[in-house]
Amino acid sequence: MISVNEALDQLFALAHPMPTETVPLLDAADRVMAEDAISHRDQPPFAASSMDGYALQRVEAHPGARFTVIGEAAAGHRFDGTVGPGQAARIFTGAPVPDGADHVVIQEDVTRDGDSIVLSDAVGTGSNIRPAGADFRTGDRISAPKVLKPEDIALLASMNVAQVSVARQPVVAIIATGDELVMPGEAPGPDQIIASNSFGLHALMRRLGAAPRMLPIARDSRASLETVLDLARDADLILTIGGASVGDHDLVAGVTADLGMDRAFYKVAMRPGKPLMAGRLGNAMMIGLPGNPVSAMVCGHVFVAPVIRAMLGLGQGPSPQQTAPLSTDIAANGPREHYMRARLDETGIAPFDRQDSSLLTVLSDANALLVRPPNDPPRKAGEHLPYIALDS
Repeated sequence: MISVNEALDQLFALAHPMPTETVPLLDAADRVMAEDAISHRDQPPFAASSMDGYALQRVEAHPGARFTVIGEAAAGHRFDGTVGPGQAARIFTGAPVPDGADHVVIQEDVTRDGDSIVLSDAVGTGSNIRPAGADFRTGDRISAPKVLKPEDIALLASMNVAQVSVARQPVVAIIATGDELVMPGEAPGPDQIIASNSFGLHALMRRLGAAPRMLPIARDSRASLETVLDLARDADLILTIGGASVGDHDLVAGVTADLGMDRAFYKVAMRPGKPLMAGRLGNAMMIGLPGNPVSAMVCGHVFVAPVIRAMLGLGQGPSPQQTAPLSTDIAANGPREHYMRARLDETGIAPFDRQDSSLLTVLSDANALLVRPPNDPPRKAGEHLPYIALDS
């Protein structure tokens, strides 16, 4: 068996970065921007009023001063004249500040009578003008790689960027194996269970920015497994679930070896999830996940998620870890790294009492994986331990 860190290093060596593609800005949300985006304009492109009011010369903005209104500026419609001494232009929020003016008095501080205005005794000192280029300027960059949030899309639009270079989403073929499995909604036989791992992994892959494909369940025969693997030949990553152990019905290792898989490793010193296998099969990377539902999902967070991020150009590294104080005492850990289903709240973090790798209810209730190193000693409440967040 190898360690979790050794397994991650070998997985990163197997992972190939995705090529780039250009997509319309409307389709770029949640994608990984692969090349820097460059602004094509200043924002604001002109000095603009931040308030409704009157544009005039600051040196004349004194309480009781009188001005003649010579025009009007609105958003999208500038005043083409020049504001001189004793003059003002009616102006609205977002409108270009007219030539000659360097101050906007808000309308609440003005009394108007026909074409004349008089400033009140409460004239403010702020200019109420947004300078040209105050937000960004032509040539400013948004640096890649970056997962594009809705706020980034708004910024790119403001920069007049209509198309974005993004990493292609890795196609992930998900293959559940076993005669005991049926799909949700089907009527299971007396010895069958519902295929759950593939649905959880499909959801995780979508959240990570991949393009998952659910393939048919591979039954416990070489012919069935070979047929389903053939359907995955155009995938970037193949995830098999179950069948990677050493039982008489565990066919994945043997069949993939016969199909030419170059295996990198088998078995990792962790719990849950020891029977993990990885390599390359044809043009695809392949990870053979354990069949127990919790094991498969934990390995999805610990191993598959970092691989997807690496393929998308987001760097090579383990899933981010944070620390939190224990809210309860816990016993010593065994010889394998343990990812304990846990609940994090305002009092700290506590693992669930039941850690069996078949208990999806516990995993569903968990919002963190408490990480215990091999042979970690007993820990007391209040000690800080690392965890992987499951809700982000």
